Amino acid sequence: MPSANFKVGIIIFPGTNCNIETKKAVERAGFEAEYIWYEEKGKVKKFGAVIIPGGFSYGDYLRAGKMAVFSPVMEDVIEMSKKGNPILGICNGFQILCESKILPGTLLMNIGTKFICRWVELEVVDNQTPFTCSMQKGERIKMPIAHRFGNYFYENENPNIVFRYVNNPNGSKDSIAGISNAKKNIVGLMPHPERASFKFLGSEDGMKIFKSLKKWLKE
Repeated sequence: MPSANFKVGIIIFPGTNCNIETKKAVERAGFEAEYIWYEEKGKVKKFGAVIIPGGFSYGDYLRAGKMAVFSPVMEDVIEMSKKGNPILGICNGFQILCESKILPGTLLMNIGTKFICRWVELEVVDNQTPFTCSMQKGERIKMPIAHRFGNYFYENENPNIVFRYVNNPNGSKDSIAGISNAKKNIVGLMPHPERASFKFLGSEDGMKIFKSLKKWLKE
């Protein structure tokens, strides 16, 4: 396990737009954070954990998150995922993890086909991941969503559910808002914890995601 003072890398693709907020939230949790440009192959190895923030990588060309899969940095992310390091994908980051087959399933267009931007309530289903270990199972938290392709769907896969929507806003199967891989070191979710990490934004519940990583490292 990496040391408690390790660095968190935040990957930036063309079209990423939530990197600044994510970096501020990670630093508020007590970590040193640094950006990783999508062409910087090999740089991921210097970080203990990686976050892929939200936005519209490559303008969602072809399909949300699809083009980012072919970026040089993703080879390193896939390698890191196999080693058991914590990886978090937020919104577009979740889409990228699914398109890379690092996480199962896919994100389809919302029911109603419209972009949705509003606050939602989530239920914590699994608190045994590096990003939920400071929460209680069944706890309800508040975060905003902002997506058009957030309708999570799976068929033959068996996703480990981490978060569920209390009131499903986009048609996601089983009201899924976030999942993890079988080893639970990788988590993807559509809501934005970095946009709920300061009281003046309307909620600090998102900080529980980043503080969980700190707790996980210590324990």
